[in-house]
Amino acid sequence: MMDSSKRDYFEYFGRVHGILMYKDFVKYWDDVEAFEARPDDIVIATYPKSGTTWVSEIVYMIYKEGDVEKCKEDVIFNRIPFLECRKEEIMNGIKQLKQMASPRIVKTHLSVTLLPASFWEKNCKMIYLCRNAKDVAVSYYYFFLMVSAHPNPGSFPEFVEKFMDGEVPYGPWYEHAKSWWEMRKNPRVLFLFYEDIKEDIRREVIKLIEFLGRKPSEELVDKIVQHTSFQEMKNNPSTNYTTLPDEVMNQKISPFMRKGISGDWKNHFTVAQYERFEEDYEKKMRGSTLQFRSEI
Repeated sequence: MMDSSKRDYFEYFGRVHGILMYKDFVKYWDDVEAFEARPDDIVIATYPKSGTTWVSEIVYMIYKEGDVEKCKEDVIFNRIPFLECRKEEIMNGIKQLKQMASPRIVKTHLSVTLLPASFWEKNCKMIYLCRNAKDVAVSYYYFFLMVSAHPNPGSFPEFVEKFMDGEVPYGPWYEHAKSWWEMRKNPRVLFLFYEDIKEDIRREVIKLIEFLGRKPSEELVDKIVQHTSFQEMKNNPSTNYTTLPDEVMNQKISPFMRKGISGDWKNHFTVAQYERFEEDYEKKMRGSTLQFRSEI
């Protein structure tokens, strides 16, 4: 028998090909699988809480040639629809994308295997941003606390256990990161690290501009670096999600843009937890050449 708190936890979710996923997303999954990509779509893929909004705003700035005003015309989740996101008729990423003029920028948290086949068939460019697992676990925990679509995550140590078991939306971080790492040699895929952007944003922005087939001018890079600094984005209503009502995302509990740093896990993991996590990580990542820095 499952105890009631566990039962409550799983009542919020369903599964897609064995991966834990929000119930409303699962209900309309056929629409996701049947999604028709266009050849000039750009896919921004991440595991949740890995810097999605950050890299999205950088890409949008590149597309708008550094025009900050154009970036502030609408909230980021309208400018860059969230592909699989569905909440009956209130939120519908696929509908948004279908109505959008090309070129579209598509946000997703799907692994390589769950991404609609059409994106591969149309040879779309894809950007994957990866962040070290311990920082992701911390950020995900706060996200669970402040977003009403989640059950109570319990204590941080309890949540870390669920994270390690892959019993969180989008499943195991380990498989997700490895699935995209395997694709890194595909010239249409750009694999980036959150820690690298934190360390040298100019270098990574230039990488993105070149990947998108543009020319990186000094002026464009300067504008992007300034506009996408953590403080700027935290104070920008078009990127900080404050336009959403408290009953959807309660920023009084924890801000959506919380710290934006690398190494915050040190403020949350006990030594014992750290050791347990590392041992488990070692097992799950064995054989993979994917390497992270857990602080900068």
